[in-house]
Amino acid sequence: MNDRSINNIPKKHPQIAAKCKEIKFSMPSDLYIGSLLKTLITSKPNANLLELGTGIGLSLSWMLDGMDSQSRLITIDNDKKLIDISNGFFGDDKRVTIICADGKEWISKYDGDKFDLIFADAWPGKYSLVEETLDLLKTGGFYIIDDMAPQPNWPEGHAKKVAELIEYLENRDDFNLTKLNWSTGVIVATRK
Repeated sequence: MNDRSINNIPKKHPQIAAKCKEIKFSMPSDLYIGSLLKTLITSKPNANLLELGTGIGLSLSWMLDGMDSQSRLITIDNDKKLIDISNGFFGDDKRVTIICADGKEWISKYDGDKFDLIFADAWPGKYSLVEETLDLLKTGGFYIIDDMAPQPNWPEGHAKKVAELIEYLENRDDFNLTKLNWSTGVIVATRK
């Protein structure tokens, strides 16, 4: 597959990708995870969604593109510069709340409605506070993580953390789990 096999790219995506190059952002989400997120979100009308790790907003563009007008999304990142960029692209969309906060603190304090889908693309929710994050999912809700296949920007010892996370998820009996050797290595888990 190549990038031409991805269709319906969000209108703002090329502008965000250009900004990514301009500021030399080194951790962009790829088109495949974006397409998957859009597809799964489309299956959840009137959804409550969470993205942990807004980054520059590439995945956010896909998520918003898959949402209906009644759905709402919270996206969180601790980098004010990136949050400001994302606000510039999406701040006028009433369906999204863009929050600059420490993800661990936010997860620990959150007491609102459970989520239909969580895309955990940051350390909190993926390598820390995993149990607490999974507890935020509704029955039938999706928990999605990427970068499970070796990446060139992994620090030393990170492969062990990935293996431990996969083992932890595989041993939970309250989720059905699919590991995809695709994109950057994706796991989709659904709460039973």
